[in-house]
Amino acid sequence: MGRSAEHVSDLYELIESPELDSPTLLLGLDGWIDAGLAATNAFGTLLENLETVTVARFDADSLIDHRSRRPTMHLLDGINTGLTWPTIELRAGFDADGASVLFLVGAEPDHRWMAFADAVVDLSHQFEVSAVFGLGAYPAPVPHTRPTQIVTTATDAEMAQRVGSVSGRMDVPAGINAAIELACAASGLQATGLWAQIPHYAAGMPYPAGALALVEGLRTIAGLNFNLGSLVEDARTSRVRLDELVANSDEHIEMVRQLEAQADSQVAIEDPLPMGDDLMAELEQFLREQD
Repeated sequence: MGRSAEHVSDLYELIESPELDSPTLLLGLDGWIDAGLAATNAFGTLLENLETVTVARFDADSLIDHRSRRPTMHLLDGINTGLTWPTIELRAGFDADGASVLFLVGAEPDHRWMAFADAVVDLSHQFEVSAVFGLGAYPAPVPHTRPTQIVTTATDAEMAQRVGSVSGRMDVPAGINAAIELACAASGLQATGLWAQIPHYAAGMPYPAGALALVEGLRTIAGLNFNLGSLVEDARTSRVRLDELVANSDEHIEMVRQLEAQADSQVAIEDPLPMGDDLMAELEQFLREQD
């Protein structure tokens, strides 16, 4: 690690040390790219359907800019009864099969990213984490009428090849997950980002099919089995609504047909996914606008 263990441990308070068996760490910090709110809704579903305990709490006062993430003031008859501050926590729980899982949740830090990433690695080693996965979603030239595909950002070629990735070079602003992935790799931990490809025309609205694909991706790729909650039904409802919206415009009908033809002609997801120069430029611009 780039900073001493004593230094990075100053960033968190260890609250509990439950008995865990080689847990998987899932990164669910908000504040970065999340087309269709897929990652947010995926994590919300996970945490709503299992019991967790907080095992560590980070020093949010030194990590978060409270002018950009202001606390919530609670008023009762004009009296200020208190503030709820943004938090960053590490929680522990178990999936439906009893596998140990750690969840890093809360606000993406504004400050001290490298020290924070090292602190996450420090905790990962304390709890003997076996693998790290981050969740995200981005707009892509895909139709809502086809299954949502998952691609990866990884620190090793084997995982990128196994899951699939977007081919070509991209230089875009990074989220904290990228810093954590690299810090994990430097310490010998496997770290992988799972990204749902969201139809670009649906990226600005909740897209439950994306959240569903991420949760199912955790099962097939990470071996974790979670309750899907209402995601299956929500995805069906969203599909019907999008079908109706598209049907009202000949232009939209043709656009979806073209996207379907492109999706149906693509090779298996195990191969790198092609992306045209125009869409590549649009995605890079989208990512910069999120910064």
